[in-house]
Amino acid sequence: MDEYKIIIKDSLPEGRYVKEQENHPPLLQTKEELIYFLIRNKAYPYSSKTGKIFFRRLKKAEDENMNFEGIIKNGAVEKLGLQTEEDCRFLREKIKEELSKKREYKPTIKDWPEEERPREMLMEQGAENLSPAKLLAIILRTGDGVKRISAEDLARNMMDCFGNFRNLDSASFSELCSVDGIGMAKAAQIKAALEIGKRFLRENTKIGRKIKSVEDVVNYYKPYLRDLKKEVFKVMLLDGRNKLINDITISEGSLTASVVHPREVIKEAIKESAAAVIFVHNHPSGEPKPSEEDIEITNRLVQACNLVGIRVLDHVIIGGDGYMSFVDGGLIKE
Repeated sequence: MDEYKIIIKDSLPEGRYVKEQENHPPLLQTKEELIYFLIRNKAYPYSSKTGKIFFRRLKKAEDENMNFEGIIKNGAVEKLGLQTEEDCRFLREKIKEELSKKREYKPTIKDWPEEERPREMLMEQGAENLSPAKLLAIILRTGDGVKRISAEDLARNMMDCFGNFRNLDSASFSELCSVDGIGMAKAAQIKAALEIGKRFLRENTKIGRKIKSVEDVVNYYKPYLRDLKKEVFKVMLLDGRNKLINDITISEGSLTASVVHPREVIKEAIKESAAAVIFVHNHPSGEPKPSEEDIEITNRLVQACNLVGIRVLDHVIIGGDGYMSFVDGGLIKE
């Protein structure tokens, strides 16, 4: 389809609406006139499953008193050259673009065609088929009315700035609020939504569930530990059947190392009547390979636990998207 050249004029050209006789709809002679008419009426073209071209008009259009249906029936489809849904989609985008340029118009998602609104698309197509920006727009709910930015435009700005949901999750409140249109309320909405996703991943390994494999451990901790900027050492406390009693943080260190004292581990394990433990910590560098210090402290912890009859089932290091198991690596004997 040929590209439309749209020129928005403050006033209509003289003789733009030609009436054959009173009460008849005005005849729009050119493609430019028809496009201008559609913009004023916030009307969007669509193609049905049978190939029929039709228009949907939004509320609060400027030309409310004009005979909209009559004008459309006077050869509008032919003059606009609309034949396929691709033609319609192209013109819809042009109409939205021109509307967003008008000073008196503040673009909001409510002014979009229903089929292109994020919430309606989710209900119609399923959440899995929506882009990251559209999903984020649903979380944000509203855009920036002062700067005339819709929720989806705001979401796109967020994704352009941070790249993906993982970076959004690791960003601080101040970093999120550095994006125009994002305040503390919207930053909190984003953080809450991401936390729901992380807790969902943890539900299969919640308190009382049996830890059956290293994958259970990784799935439980990875969403929380992989992007931390400091090293954190945690312990999973298990009963005699390897069911999770509790998980505790033993230490939080600098960017390179955490300080772990065997007595702290033993104290927590005895307090919770744990029969076994699994050590877990992260490497902010993203490299899960254990350092000499990791191996040394693990050996000290294993020896201390053996003295009080607590089994050490594994030590798992999480680094970025990877992980390393001391048992799988032969560094702890089962």
